[in-house]
Amino acid sequence: MTQSCLTLTGAWTRQGGLVKQDIVTVQDYPALLFQGILLGSILVPLRITLAALFFLIMWPIARLRLAGLSKEERARPVTGWRSWLFHPVVWLLSRAVFFSLGFLWVEVKGRRADLKEAPVLVVAPHSSFLDMLVLCPTQLATVVSRSENTSLPVIGALLEFNQSVLVSRKDPESRKKAVTELIERLTSKGYWPQMLMFPEGTTTNGQALIKFKPGAFLAGVPVQPVLLRYPNKLDTVRWTYKGASWTEALWHTASQFYTNMTVEFLPVYNPSEEEKGDPNLYADSVQKLMAKALGVPATDYVMEGRVPVSTLGGLSLPLASPGRETLSLLRKNGLEAHEIQAALAKIIDRCLSGAQSSKANADELTSIFFLKDKQTAVCICSLYSKDETVDLRQLYYSVSALMDFSNFKDLLHSAFKFFDHEGKGSLSAEELSDLMGALFGIPQHNTGALYAVASSRGLLTEENLLQVLTTHPTYQRVVNDYLQPEEVGSQLLLAPAANGKAVNNNINGSLHHNKKFK
Repeated sequence: MTQSCLTLTGAWTRQGGLVKQDIVTVQDYPALLFQGILLGSILVPLRITLAALFFLIMWPIARLRLAGLSKEERARPVTGWRSWLFHPVVWLLSRAVFFSLGFLWVEVKGRRADLKEAPVLVVAPHSSFLDMLVLCPTQLATVVSRSENTSLPVIGALLEFNQSVLVSRKDPESRKKAVTELIERLTSKGYWPQMLMFPEGTTTNGQALIKFKPGAFLAGVPVQPVLLRYPNKLDTVRWTYKGASWTEALWHTASQFYTNMTVEFLPVYNPSEEEKGDPNLYADSVQKLMAKALGVPATDYVMEGRVPVSTLGGLSLPLASPGRETLSLLRKNGLEAHEIQAALAKIIDRCLSGAQSSKANADELTSIFFLKDKQTAVCICSLYSKDETVDLRQLYYSVSALMDFSNFKDLLHSAFKFFDHEGKGSLSAEELSDLMGALFGIPQHNTGALYAVASSRGLLTEENLLQVLTTHPTYQRVVNDYLQPEEVGSQLLLAPAANGKAVNNNINGSLHHNKKFK
């Protein structure tokens, strides 16, 4: 296992009321590395072979459950001999898969509610693909899954067996149909089996609950909260947006002698009349209840793409600022302030010339910053995109905003001119989205509220935008909290002047007062 720029668990912690990431690598755990190499070379092949064998046995059995049924019959819940014959076999084989991977036992606390008490089980935190073990103590409850998964070997057969609700994230019509089907099932009064949903909608490290999606709460029926815990000395299970790959998580988990899991069924939550009419309120109430039971914070972060963000004034504000993370990586690579300035100057010159693409790959980034190794460039690219490329416009403005905060007016002027493609002195809604996306380092898809506030007579001018960003209570807060450089103690940004005052080593060489807009 080689060291990665990403985290092992993508850890999120809270310090001083702020969310930050802890960087944890395999090298921080010598025992894990030892087990991964020594025990892993013995246990992993054996366990993966056994798990694969059980999966292969399940494959045809899962297909047999619905074999010979018409499309109309498949749209109804399976009953009779097809249920009592195949269900226990697939349940047993499913448990055998996880047993072979080292989950020798699962501790169950509380009582699982029956179907009439709670048509849906909501499970959190969602930390890994291995969370699917919770289906065993819930008797293979029906799940919601991406329709693309039906094409996967074995998994597709198991989803068919489960009669899962399928949804394509790329097709809005598919989402509408899935919502309709979900509500029909949850309000069927026992006609359809109990459902199980992960309301976070993605995996986290379990140190906080991100905002629950409203899907499980749309029908306004009672839900039973279910808590998942992995009480192990070493956390190998977590698989998050930043961290080990799923194969690494599987390797390290299978390298342990055993892995503990605890499933706790909380009392059924009956929504109030207000919550029944407001799925988001209902979801928030259950999230807070589960967070309290887990002893972790309930946050308002959601996932956009692979990035956890909070929203304010329609803007998506990343948990970890790509610009701030980039500065940290460059500093660790030994770059001085003037070297970063020179590289930023080359970047903006390239963007303005139009002679080359505004996209750069890791090799180009290595050359631009004169980095010692390509891995740092790969890490920087991963902050801005899913592949080894970066939009240089986002890189330039998100980093410059943090280095040149006191001269925000000049930076906004530069960005405004850059994204005012026709030079008409005003921005379209799309151009505003591009500009704000560049400043924050992530795409902005919901800038309509900002555009409405800042535009006058249908025109968004630079003067109006600056006024709103620096005086409007909501957007002033956004600028102050997310486009402010690190504390003045950072030697990367500041250097002592002859008169003892701190001078900002930025592109324009202006004084840095580290102040917020008043």
